[in-house]
Amino acid sequence: MNPFPAGFAARALLAALGAAAVLTAQASLAAPAAPAAVSGATAGAGPAAPGRPVVIIGIPGLRWTDISQRATPALWRLAEHGSVGSLVVSAVRTYTCPADAWLTLNAGARAMAPRPAPHACAPLPAVIQAPGSRAATVPALSGRAGIEAYNRQFSYGPEWGLLATAAGPGGCVAAAGPGAALAVASRPGDVADYAGRTGGAIRSAEKECGLLVADLGALPAAGGARQAAVRAADRAAGGIIAAAPRGAIVMAAGLGDGSAPHLRAVIVSGPGFGPGLLRAASTRQPGLVLATDLTPSVLQWRGQGADLGPGVIGSPLRSAGRGPLAAAVAMLTGQDTAVQVNRSTLAPYFLSYGLGLAAVFGLIALVLRGDTAARRRRAAYRVAAMLGGAIPAGSFLGGLTPWPTAAHPALLLYGTGLAAAVVIAAAALAGPWRRDPVGGPGFIGAVTVAVIGADVITGSHLQLATPFGLSALTAGRYYGIGNDAIGTYAIGGLLAAAWAGATAARRTGRRGRAVAAAGAVALVTVVVAAWPGFGAKVGGTIAMVPGFLVLLGGLAGIRITPRRGAVIAVSGIVLIAVLAVLNYLVPATGASDIGAFVGHVLHGGAAAILRRKITTNVSSLTENWATPIIPLVVIVTGLMLAWPERLRLRMAAAAMAAQPVLRPLLTAIWLVGVLGWLANDSGVTVTSAALPLALPMVVAIVTGIGLGPAAAADISDLGPGARTAPATDRAG
Repeated sequence: MNPFPAGFAARALLAALGAAAVLTAQASLAAPAAPAAVSGATAGAGPAAPGRPVVIIGIPGLRWTDISQRATPALWRLAEHGSVGSLVVSAVRTYTCPADAWLTLNAGARAMAPRPAPHACAPLPAVIQAPGSRAATVPALSGRAGIEAYNRQFSYGPEWGLLATAAGPGGCVAAAGPGAALAVASRPGDVADYAGRTGGAIRSAEKECGLLVADLGALPAAGGARQAAVRAADRAAGGIIAAAPRGAIVMAAGLGDGSAPHLRAVIVSGPGFGPGLLRAASTRQPGLVLATDLTPSVLQWRGQGADLGPGVIGSPLRSAGRGPLAAAVAMLTGQDTAVQVNRSTLAPYFLSYGLGLAAVFGLIALVLRGDTAARRRRAAYRVAAMLGGAIPAGSFLGGLTPWPTAAHPALLLYGTGLAAAVVIAAAALAGPWRRDPVGGPGFIGAVTVAVIGADVITGSHLQLATPFGLSALTAGRYYGIGNDAIGTYAIGGLLAAAWAGATAARRTGRRGRAVAAAGAVALVTVVVAAWPGFGAKVGGTIAMVPGFLVLLGGLAGIRITPRRGAVIAVSGIVLIAVLAVLNYLVPATGASDIGAFVGHVLHGGAAAILRRKITTNVSSLTENWATPIIPLVVIVTGLMLAWPERLRLRMAAAAMAAQPVLRPLLTAIWLVGVLGWLANDSGVTVTSAALPLALPMVVAIVTGIGLGPAAAADISDLGPGARTAPATDRAG
């Protein structure tokens, strides 16, 4: 009897269609509405002497494509003598209004103003100033219906009026323009020294205040009006720069988005910030800094940054070397191109991926139907599954090319990624492990772990703006392993560990060798993901460690009792707790949000962080029409694994009997998906992101199992009450 009848095609097709729906959800969830906070170290000596005057020039909407030697000579000169970077302005929402950016600068934490619509900005709050007075007030900031009260729902804990404290006791703080007033206002909304935009800013600069903030107005979306506004802003900026006090640190930044989210231009010039690229511990990426990094930087430059509140999550800016300015600007422009490609193509990419996989399985079922084509059908399923499972690793390898600066960046990224996936799949199908049902999937899993792990150890550069990687626009994470990659990484580690364990067991016949081989893979996978200086992944580690313990227990023949299950369930939490305390006490382990959370527990702010993450997790269930399918897939899969015989899943039961490592492997994969959903703020995104590797690899393993004549004959005899032999409990 054919062990893989034509009915398998229907199951495979349904699985692929389920993957398509889940991948649609994944594409939508890739840009969360409330991004998780990125923490960085705020301690340490700054590059400039304390107490220097600081001038901040805000030009909302400014991008590097606006700046050139001819169009903006003042800003170009500032950049030639200073350090440049891409500014992520995303605050509470990815699309950031100018008011949101000014408020974030005010409080050192993410904040936003009320909006008339999700992608529409209200005018900047009015600034009230009595005739003949330099003092002013922003009434909208305080009050029961004010901006301060509005932001309590987001639980980011802004320290209102923090920027103004940079002047020091009795120091002078001047604001020019309504956005600047919003930035330097105190908690009640008071502004000590306020003037109009351009002329007032120059007069304020001439007063040599310790802190001057100038709002030169938001740039129009495009066209001739934008070019004229850019030139006018450059002239105004030139006047302010010329009037700045000697030895001042001058920062020009695109504080806020225009018509769409973009990375914005930021320039810092002055002592400690000569020609270079800006860096910050919050991103660990060259040239990429956050809006939340600006306030702690100003406080440090002014000598006021020794004891920041728990809501301050940014890191002081640093300057690193660079080549010619033109090359640096081209690189920074490429960074924005990369995030725009990611933003515009991510949903079509995952939809095409899921529907394409379903179409391939359906075509195989249609063309190779019938018992006579069973062997070829099984081989075709296996080839398609291998290619589908290799795509995540291939997509990361596509980042090795200089695609952001290419003429057709999306074509180069996705084309190179597909080519890499074909090579990986070919190696999985043709290597010496090709006759082992777990060999090919294990090889793909090992490649996936190696690619992501090596990238994480070397700075996570391949993950930026790639489909399964990190999005710079959401301000969620810029180093380590992101929520979209952790599921794929964990599943890859489990596949590689199962392959290593099964191979060792087959060659030596000893369970101890199998556990040791699989354990070595598990150890490396977990350390890379959990270590603060590498992956710095909290939720992923909490999910991964129990999964690996379940797999190792299966290889060792140990039954999972309730007591052991409880220990396994908390094992990841224990490991993360140990690493968090170590990271907090030993900064040399790498600045990360793992250790920063310990600081929040000790000094306040942890409760707000947990509330925000729980809220984001729950909201992931209602992002779009497809997200409710993910929990359903998890529940149904769990029932299938628990009772394959009772549910008349004869093929699954026979496959688990023929390949002993399959049941603990599938259980571990399921457990990682569930715990990844519960332990990460992105919720079901983690589970859905794991499916593009998990589903094809399960298909590849099942189609690769060569059942003997006796086993094949017994498939039809498996009834609802039939059970495979339980694992031996060696632990007693």
